[in-house]
Amino acid sequence: MDEDHTEKALTLLSSWVAGETEIVLPSLWVYEVGNIVGRKSGERAEEIMALLLDYRFPEARTDAGHLMATLDLMRRHGVTFYDASYHAVALKAGGTFVTADDAYVRRAGNAGHVVSLKDLVFPFASALRQLEVDPPSKNN
Repeated sequence: MDEDHTEKALTLLSSWVAGETEIVLPSLWVYEVGNIVGRKSGERAEEIMALLLDYRFPEARTDAGHLMATLDLMRRHGVTFYDASYHAVALKAGGTFVTADDAYVRRAGNAGHVVSLKDLVFPFASALRQLEVDPPSKNN
């Protein structure tokens, strides 16, 4: 898959593997990623999905509070419920939603806790300081 800023995404993943950052996803991530991988990866789709599943990314608990925060972001910023779900996870965790979707950042950026992947600076902690957001603690 040739996504823009793949190197930055892989650096973020490496940072997570090294325990330098936290990644928490809404449970729907596997369906969204599976859709993309299935459509764009041809015969390698199963291999790529297995690799991604092996990471065992932590998933945020979906509860009424999360769903209401997601709905609020969707309505206030004119974004999809799916995308707002990732943002709501970041807001609840006090983290930062990193996305390759620049249109989302333009629409919902004023809600805070969101940055475009292309604007992410490493090391990741420095990027969070530049955004004036405290990194989430390991206890969240």
